[in-house]
Amino acid sequence: MAIGQAASQFAQLLTNSIFTDHQGQTLDGEAVIQQMLAELARVREQQAKIMVLGNGGSAAIASHVITDLRNVGGLCALTLHEAAPLTCFTNDFGYEQAFAKQIAAFANADDLLIAISSSGQSLNIINAVQAANAKGLAVMTLSGFKADNPLRKLGRWNCWLDSDHYGMVELGHLFVLHHITDHLIRN
Repeated sequence: MAIGQAASQFAQLLTNSIFTDHQGQTLDGEAVIQQMLAELARVREQQAKIMVLGNGGSAAIASHVITDLRNVGGLCALTLHEAAPLTCFTNDFGYEQAFAKQIAAFANADDLLIAISSSGQSLNIINAVQAANAKGLAVMTLSGFKADNPLRKLGRWNCWLDSDHYGMVELGHLFVLHHITDHLIRN
């Protein structure tokens, strides 16, 4: 496939992105972006934190996004995949619970969780979102692949990209999160 053709497919993927709430009701994407910006302002005002989670390529996106949230937004943002705590919690509770146990132990109700999973089926990410919901955190999820993936039903805001191509989905997730952070002004 030529690069121009791939770029056209990517643009179409983003144009057709679907935002839903936890009940599966379709939300206006631009309204979700504005709500996320308001949520980030609230987090900053309350001196709360933002946790961004993912596996593999999605973990790399999480690391990138927390850098922008910190640098551009002046926000307290972190991932939970630093080697020492992740291997500790994995050893003690198993990988499927490693993020969930950290959220249960360290998250507060005024925090925000952004959970990224290309497939929307990563059990460790699903468990983390369920732990965040149990504590009352605001949650945004980003997923792709199957329309009925379980992650897509767990967030206050859920962004789904209709593709089963890892590269396109990962780039789409990074684009959506960059679109949000590009609106932040460092105070």
